[in-house]
Amino acid sequence: MKSRERFIRGWEEGFSAGPARMLAVAGGGYRGLLGAREWLYGRGLLKSRALPCRVVSIGNLTVGGTGKTPAVEVAVQTLVALGHRPAVVSRGYGRTTRGVQIVADAASISLDPEESGDEPFLLARRLPGIPVVVGANRHDAARVAIEKFGVTAIVLDDGFQHRTLAKDLEIVMARARRPWGNGRLLPAGPLREPLGSLARADLVVAAGALDLDDAREVVDAVDEHAPRVPVITATLVPSECWEAGRMQPVGLPELAGRRLVAFAGIASPAAFASTLQSTGAVVESLAEFADHHWYSADDIARLDARAAELDVDALITTEKDWVRLRRLRLPRRPVYVLSVRLVLQTGEPAWRQAFRRACP
Repeated sequence: MKSRERFIRGWEEGFSAGPARMLAVAGGGYRGLLGAREWLYGRGLLKSRALPCRVVSIGNLTVGGTGKTPAVEVAVQTLVALGHRPAVVSRGYGRTTRGVQIVADAASISLDPEESGDEPFLLARRLPGIPVVVGANRHDAARVAIEKFGVTAIVLDDGFQHRTLAKDLEIVMARARRPWGNGRLLPAGPLREPLGSLARADLVVAAGALDLDDAREVVDAVDEHAPRVPVITATLVPSECWEAGRMQPVGLPELAGRRLVAFAGIASPAAFASTLQSTGAVVESLAEFADHHWYSADDIARLDARAAELDVDALITTEKDWVRLRRLRLPRRPVYVLSVRLVLQTGEPAWRQAFRRACP
């Protein structure tokens, strides 16, 4: 865990001279591959295939959490409001199944989180009635959604780097603060593509900002590399809470003043702690796990022991983490689950106009 933390800190703040040199060499090779791919697409030697429906992509430029999954939810709701029948297509990171799989149809969820991946299962749960399909080949997965469910729009989860599909609307998510980390390409930094790739975007959403002044680094990068692309801001806000053992709702005002041990296996556990504190809860301790971590009985026992040591009221985690521990035996101490949603703070007219133009 400590080596992982050092690596992530290096991505955010920069590495010392020795590791920086080695990673820069590897990053140079990665940059070369990206440049070759861009050259092939630019000259038509590689082509994006079109689908017989509208395609909206939600993606990002960096490794790590930028609010993509909540943004997919908002995109689906926007398409429904426009009269579309949308489906979500995802790779299904970390799933145990292969090929194209239907996670959910218009009536029910048919796969467990282990079979679908945690994020597709979460989206299926949050979007009842919306088909969710996973597949490493996004084109094949989208064709299944079109042929089986007659959908008129596809929302691609984490689709910015996926160039084999033609897209009608390309939305890039970015953290409002330190959005590009140390500004280097993988593996020397968190960037999956150079900042110049922002020119392919139709919208950039700075997550974690109330207004554009709170997202100055994002605005400056877009002004330099994609000056005609609108930047809008959004925040993640708590939407509901429940006690996992009995599946009973907990009112958000009830969290105020509660002393809690928080834990999260997401890209940015600190962001979860910040969201939790906005409810008035007191976070006595934050246990951080690797992104997409699947919990064990030992993990839960250690967390409960930590809660007992601090004599806190309850444990609390994210909805995405709950998906990965829901089958485990839970302690007698309450385990709360906090759900969040993405709220557009500025630029909502630009968001809706982009959808109306791309997906009439």
